[in-house]
Amino acid sequence: MSARRQRCIEMRNRSTNLGRWLVVVIFAVAMAWVESAVVLYLRTMVDRIEPYQPNPLPLVEPLASVELGRELATLIMLFTVGVLAGKTWRARWGYAAIAFGVWDIFYYVFLKVMCGWPKSLLDWDVLFLLPLPWWGPVLAPMLIALLMIVWGTLASQFEREPCPLLSIWRVWALNAIGIVLALYVFMADAIRVADQGVDVIRNVLPSRFNWPLFSVALVFMAAPAVRFARERKE
Repeated sequence: MSARRQRCIEMRNRSTNLGRWLVVVIFAVAMAWVESAVVLYLRTMVDRIEPYQPNPLPLVEPLASVELGRELATLIMLFTVGVLAGKTWRARWGYAAIAFGVWDIFYYVFLKVMCGWPKSLLDWDVLFLLPLPWWGPVLAPMLIALLMIVWGTLASQFEREPCPLLSIWRVWALNAIGIVLALYVFMADAIRVADQGVDVIRNVLPSRFNWPLFSVALVFMAAPAVRFARERKE
């Protein structure tokens, strides 16, 4: 194959990949609007536009059980769009990460537009409910979302020779440790009272976010993105 033909193929592939990236981003932004609207409806119904207040998770059936299912369905949808967009499993995970990151950031952007909350990036929010409530300042999940977009873009847009898993196991081990540490930081207060029953767990309000440990977690989670970025320079 001539060098000119090779360059044409590479340019066509890059154009296709960029198109897929844009479609995934558009999907994630639209999904974020739907998510923000649904959360606004729910929080209005239970009078919890600002979640950080006494009785932050009022038990209103059947909303409580339906909400858990909705969160799981959201994750499935984000992963599905990644599977549909990517040709290889690396690209599929990359697009799924892009979708999740864009969705998470615009979720807060649209809530701000709809109801004026969050007032700042340091406002506390209930990030997730499974398996225990996750609490954290809005800035924390947005930082993770940015990292997911960076890694997802590197993984989905730039082709490279596949590496044997054993050759990069340290990178993914660091990433896994970072994820576990971040989950612990988000659920630390719920874990602390987990043996006191569901009612106590639902009513716990965090008073301090462990930024030093979260920063370590973020650095560990960035290991795959750093490796991919280095490979692009080589």
